[in-house]
Amino acid sequence: MPTDKSQSLLSRGVNLSEEPIKKILKDVGLTEKETEVYIFLAKHSALKGNEIAKQTRTDNAEVYRILKSLQNKGIVEATLEAPTRFVTVPFDKVIDSFIKARRDEATFVERKKEDLMDDWKKISRTNVELASEKFVVIEGTSKVYSKIFQMAKEARSQLLSVSTVTGLVRAVQFGLFDAVLEHPSKSSIQFRFITEPTEKNVGVMKSLLREMPEGELDFKGRSPDLGLQLSPRMVVKDNEEVLFFATSKTENTLETNPYETCLWTNCNAIVQAFTRVFEDTWSNSTDIYKKIAEVELGNSASQIHYVYNPERVKKKYEEALADAKDEVTVLTSSEGLIELWKNSKSLKEMSKRNVSVRVMAPVVSENFDCSQELSESCDVRHVPESSFTTIVVDGRHLFQFRNPKYPKVSPELRPSFETFVYTDEFECVQKAKSILNNVWKNAHVLSNVKRESITYDEPEINPVPEVFHLSDHFNSVLRVEERTLGTITEKDVINKIINAKRVIAKNPLTDMNVQYGSSARAIIHPPEYFNLPDMRISVHHWSKQSSWGAEDSIDVYLWLETPKGYTYVPVAHVTDNPKTVEFRKGVWAGTPASKNVMTVKKDTLEVRVQGNTLFAGWTMPIPLYPPQYSLPPCCILFEGHGELKTGTSKTSLPSGKTQVYEFNRFEAFVTFFHPSSKYSGPGTDGLFDREHIMTAYPPESSKH
Repeated sequence: MPTDKSQSLLSRGVNLSEEPIKKILKDVGLTEKETEVYIFLAKHSALKGNEIAKQTRTDNAEVYRILKSLQNKGIVEATLEAPTRFVTVPFDKVIDSFIKARRDEATFVERKKEDLMDDWKKISRTNVELASEKFVVIEGTSKVYSKIFQMAKEARSQLLSVSTVTGLVRAVQFGLFDAVLEHPSKSSIQFRFITEPTEKNVGVMKSLLREMPEGELDFKGRSPDLGLQLSPRMVVKDNEEVLFFATSKTENTLETNPYETCLWTNCNAIVQAFTRVFEDTWSNSTDIYKKIAEVELGNSASQIHYVYNPERVKKKYEEALADAKDEVTVLTSSEGLIELWKNSKSLKEMSKRNVSVRVMAPVVSENFDCSQELSESCDVRHVPESSFTTIVVDGRHLFQFRNPKYPKVSPELRPSFETFVYTDEFECVQKAKSILNNVWKNAHVLSNVKRESITYDEPEINPVPEVFHLSDHFNSVLRVEERTLGTITEKDVINKIINAKRVIAKNPLTDMNVQYGSSARAIIHPPEYFNLPDMRISVHHWSKQSSWGAEDSIDVYLWLETPKGYTYVPVAHVTDNPKTVEFRKGVWAGTPASKNVMTVKKDTLEVRVQGNTLFAGWTMPIPLYPPQYSLPPCCILFEGHGELKTGTSKTSLPSGKTQVYEFNRFEAFVTFFHPSSKYSGPGTDGLFDREHIMTAYPPESSKH
């Protein structure tokens, strides 16, 4: 541990070896960027956020997010002066706090061990009431992989995992393979994992597999076919519990941000949903050993005749499309859809020849209009992003090439025939056709309703007259007076949240109130077997600086017929903060939601923000209106994409109250994990306000 003298030298910027210090800081849970900022700040004493950003050549917004995280971890403090400056907690206190926390944990368990074992023996001899279904947040790489280790040790029938290769390496480092190999019932337990070997990590993957002794256990691995997106990283044990990662699933992000955050739940419906996702991905995947051989030796390892010559492939491609008789199926990128639109003349000619053309691609705002025009000559559906464009013609020809990375759309984009391969080998083409058919069945059918249907801001105070038509709820009752983008900066919104001071609202209907946090909303078009009408789901995560304190909440709207036609009607509100119940009833007065405000325990409703993603999940069924509808325990994931947009909007209510919203907003891909299946919505159907401030003013102050 550094002495007071070394701490003083560090603060003065003396050039000591920083590697041991960086290692310790990472061990206590700091990311690489957080470690860099902490050490830099220690060398320069108190600094303003913009000074840190300038001197470290880091984006302002990123620096403020890092400083907020370091404050939450208790190792950076903010001064009370204006403008705020930031100082580090002395390094020795950081280490002492870490040591004490670990020592206290060990001492507590050791002291309670005998009592705990006695209690356990009593419980094990009696009929145990089933554990309540709940969420548990697990933060920190060490705690996450310790939990995975425990799940492996306790598995009785199967352990399923979706992971990056980097994630598997970490699991091995934390003893996962040891737990598997030492399991007393290992021969009767099925261990299956899905991962993505690439040229970069194939050597590491082979080394991991060599650690597994042949014949001693049922251990199988696969890799997704056709470049399909790896489903959410998860571990499922015995169809009883699931641990899934809230952090990004990409290899690059894991390397630069090793601080993991996971959510664990024993909710049967949610476990069932993620198990189905795993099985769907597994069925569209290739054996891991075969995939490794393909990566190392090229597709020739599969003994299938592939053509790599660019000119020959291009000629084959043009001939196959010109001679298509029955159907053409295309799985492509968001940019690839734009390229198809540019060349839609050939698609129209095929349509005239009664050739069925099916196109699957991520639909976002940049290609929304293109998708609508393409729909006139072919069927278009939304799917998540994939690594490859795959084209099957008449079940006889298979073309594939690697996609450029989203989100930048290049107007000059053309298929790269240098990375294009072709085969007419019957078995290979039929397998690709079967996989594309499965993807098509689960793909989202496009709506011609543009995303403006979800861009309005919801009322937070909404007293409604006694005579009220539901269809008026978002037309006359709530008036959007102005909505402007770019009037404030990303930093402005972040600073307001960092420096937020709680405004107490004694009377929720008359006092000014302010909510700080994050929110997201999505239009969901469930498939028929969900037995639910179209929905709009809004989720909120408000911080403790908000007027009613910390809160997670969900608003559910159903697409219902009203006296003035169909509209999204608010039918349920769920909150984990009892202080807001009367307030929410006032918000939804005159709608079904006003009589359907639910208060739940905090561990049964979870809204979690991690970077540019937001996760929401609930472990209890939510009764909806009409009474025949109920929303089962589900999860919903918002993944922000495209460019961040900052802005403000103001809404007005008949009572004279106004609400001002300030936000840093992304459009978002939406994945809805329902017990029956996974639903993936286009980027035009979701919005994610990573930072969101709502200020409600009473009538007398609405002019200010």
